[in-house]
Parts: sequence; structure tokens; C-alpha cells
Amino acid sequence: MSTYNPDTQLVKELALINCRELGGMPLGGNKVFRNGIFLRSGSPEWLSEEQIKEVKAYGVKNVIDLRALEELKGSGNPFSGDPDVNFYNVPLFNGDPNGNDDKTMEFILTHTLGDYYVIIGQEMGDRLVKIMRILLNSSGLTLFHCAHGKDRTGVVSAILYLLSGASRENIIANYAVSYEYLKDFLAPSIAKLPDGMKHILRSDAGNMVTFLDYIDSKWNGDIANLLTANGMTDEEIGALKAKCTG
Repeated sequence: MSTYNPDTQLVKELALINCRELGGMPLGGNKVFRNGIFLRSGSPEWLSEEQIKEVKAYGVKNVIDLRALEELKGSGNPFSGDPDVNFYNVPLFNGDPNGNDDKTMEFILTHTLGDYYVIIGQEMGDRLVKIMRILLNSSGLTLFHCAHGKDRTGVVSAILYLLSGASRENIIANYAVSYEYLKDFLAPSIAKLPDGMKHILRSDAGNMVTFLDYIDSKWNGDIANLLTANGMTDEEIGALKAKCTG
């Protein structure tokens, strides 16, 4: 039975929502995902100037914003243009989730979030490879985030964990706990939604099951196959795995 506890990865020193260290995840062969290279979180748009300084003092040298361009334009990112940080925007959403009649949001409202994660794998493989290359080639601590740090961020985290040899059970647990960490933050928004829409702000385990089933069926259970099909080399994949596993 797994002894993995996602709570041990929480980064409580920073004001970022749903902020977690990727390190500490148990891997196959009695290995553990390396600490101090990757952080995940929700959007930093809420941070004060002092809190931004704290993130940088913590060691963050690179920030990858996974939000759509329209999200970035609408709420900004305090690390965009910061001379101390390498900033990247690699959207894992087509359209504007805050816009009226957005086609992607219409899909998500009538499907599960897991179905959307599959679309990321099917239609945005080139962007996933771009993200993996940034993570591979970055030095210092890299933070990647979306809006709440659970969906697009959850997919990227799952890919890194799959590549490194984490178990299916632990990847699902790591994903599903997001809602617990976000519940108080999201409560006002959830209260306003009709019951049929509340799922978009949760992190139901079944969503990650759907994504992992897609990797099993489409890519023979090997996330490296998805990455190589979208242009990542075996050498790059090997180097990223080595970086993650120490």
C-alpha cells in the first residue's frame, strides 16, 4: 500500500494558491522525484509586491504560464517582463475561458474535465513538448501554473510523473487533492454555479483516470510515445527523466 501523502508537498511559505513542490513523489525502483527543480501553483496574479519578492527569494528563476493568451491579457502576470525571471506563456487552452460563447468552455460544460485533458493530449502535443523542453533546459527553480493550478497544471504534472515512473494511484491522488487545497478559495465561485457546472471547479479523480486511460489506449501506456510523436527526441526525454529522478 502506498505511503504517499500529497500534503508533504505543499509549499506553505508562499502566498501562491495550490502551491506544491513536485519533488517527493515516490517513483519506481525506490527512487523519489527530485526536490528543488519544479513548483506548481495557481495564477500569481493575486500576489502583492512583497509576495512576488518572496517567490523570487524562494529561488524561482523561470515561470511558465499555461493560461490562454486572453487570460494573460485580462489579468496579467507579475513575472512577465520581470528582469529576474525567464517568463514563458505556453497556452493549454484555445480561446478565452472568460469569454461569452467560448467553444472550448461549451465543450467542458457538457463533458468532464478529463475529456478536455484528452484534447490537450490529442491537439496540443507540440505545446506539451515545448513545455517539457523549457523544463529540461531551465536552470534554477521553475514554476508552472494555470488559473487554479489543477487542470492544465495537473496535466503537465501528470506527464512529468508518468515519465519519471510514479504509480497510477499516486498520480491520481496528487491530482484529486487540488480541490481540497482550493476549496476555500473557490467556495464563492462554486456557490454561484448551477449544480451541472460545479464540476469545472473540482478535481474529481475520474478526470485523471480518463487522461491516464487515454495514455494507455492511444500511446501504449508510455507517455514518451506521445512526446516523440510530437517531435521530442529520445535523448531529450532521457535527459528530462534524469533531471527529475536525480
